[in-house]
Amino acid sequence: MSDASTPDSATSRPVVLDVWCELQCPDCHTALDDVRALRARYGDRLDIRLRHFPLEKHKHSYAAAQAAEEAAEQGKGWAYAEAVLGRTAELGARGEKLLVEVARELGLDAEEVDTALIDGRHMLVVDADQAEGRAIGVTGTPTYVIGDERLDGGKSQEGLRERIEEIADRLLSGH
Repeated sequence: MSDASTPDSATSRPVVLDVWCELQCPDCHTALDDVRALRARYGDRLDIRLRHFPLEKHKHSYAAAQAAEEAAEQGKGWAYAEAVLGRTAELGARGEKLLVEVARELGLDAEEVDTALIDGRHMLVVDADQAEGRAIGVTGTPTYVIGDERLDGGKSQEGLRERIEEIADRLLSGH
């Protein structure tokens, strides 16, 4: 067990990559390939955190964010987010019924996901993510924050993974 005062504890701490995402966003679906590649390349050295930024133009995105939070509590947050992002058009058409169905397909407690959507237990987390995103200048999704840099993927994702890798490599090397 490593003590916080040991010299190597700072270097073993993973670099954090916040991915500001909206689960009804086709651009976020496209960005999954980059997220998977980053996860494969860095493993535990990169802590990829899903942050919610539901957009008003997608009427089921707020419910999807809440459902993803419930899935995270059940241990499958990213798996759930990826499954929903793979069905963005269907989410637009079917709404909360699809969110519960995806939970069931992943072996989650689908009734608990449904109940969480009804009682709103995860609204504060989603609202806090959205407020923090606005405060740091997030205007669309996907947006990445790594180190002190914000990278907007809502307009174009070209070259973003390479830029994230450059920053991650620099942060992991301690420079």
